[in-house]
Amino acid sequence: MSEFVVNVIFSLFLILKNGDCVVDNVDNELKNLLIAGANEFNIPLNEEQAEKFFKYKNVLKEWNEKINLTAIEDDRDIIIKHFIDSLSILPLIKGDNIKLIDVGTGAGFPGIPVKIARESIEVTLLDSLDKRVKFLNEVIKEDGLTGIKALHGRAEEKAVLPEFREKYDICTARAVASLPVLIEYCLPFVKVGGCFIAMKGSSTEEIDSSKKALDIIGGKIEEVKDFNLPFTDSKRNVIVIRKFRQTPTKYPRKAGKPSKEPLI
Repeated sequence: MSEFVVNVIFSLFLILKNGDCVVDNVDNELKNLLIAGANEFNIPLNEEQAEKFFKYKNVLKEWNEKINLTAIEDDRDIIIKHFIDSLSILPLIKGDNIKLIDVGTGAGFPGIPVKIARESIEVTLLDSLDKRVKFLNEVIKEDGLTGIKALHGRAEEKAVLPEFREKYDICTARAVASLPVLIEYCLPFVKVGGCFIAMKGSSTEEIDSSKKALDIIGGKIEEVKDFNLPFTDSKRNVIVIRKFRQTPTKYPRKAGKPSKEPLI
C-alpha cells in the first residue's frame, strides 16, 4: 500500500473520530441542559432517564418529517420548550398511586416527560388524531415505558364513559383551547378532590371568563403559578383547578359544542 493511500486512510480516520467527538460533546451538553433545567424544579434525573428523553427526541424528529407533530425542530429548543416546560408541573403533582390523563396530548406533552421523570405515575395520553397516537405508541415502545397508554378519541366522547369519567387524580392539558373550553373538556375526567392542571403559556386573561364554567362543572381555581422557563425569557403560567363536587351528567356536551358555545 502506498504512503499516499495510508495518509488518506489515516486522515479519514481522524475526521471520523473528531466528528464522533463533536457529536458526543453536543449530546453531553444537551443532557446537561436537560438535567439542569429539571433541577430548576427540584426534579432529579438520572442517566437512564436522560437517555429516555433523548430516544424520545430522536423519534419525535424522525416522525415529524412524516406528520406534523411540532414546529420546534432544534434539539436545544425541544429540550427547553417541550421537555423542561412539561416537567415544570411535576412539583404540583403530589401523592402516591397517581392516575393522570393528558388531554389533547399531541406529541406527548406534558404526559410523557412526566412519566419518564416520575415512573410511579400511571399516565393516559388522549388525542383525537390516530396518526399521533401511533407516534405516541412508538415512543412508549422505544423507551420501554410501562404504566402508560395512548388512546385515540375526543375528550367529549371519552369523558362520558364510565371507565374514564371521574377516574383520574390529575388531568393535564397544554395549549389545547381556551380555559372555559378546557374546563368542560378536562374536569369531567377528574375525581372529586382531584386537580386539573392547565398549562397556559404567558396568558392568564381567560381566568375571568372561566367563572361560569367553573361553577357549572364543579371546580375552583386553587393556584396560579407563574415562572420564567429556564434558559429563556419566556413567561409561563400554570393554573391549578381543584374539583370540589361531581360534574353534572350533561357535561361535557357533544363533540364540537364546548368549543363553539363555551360556558362564558
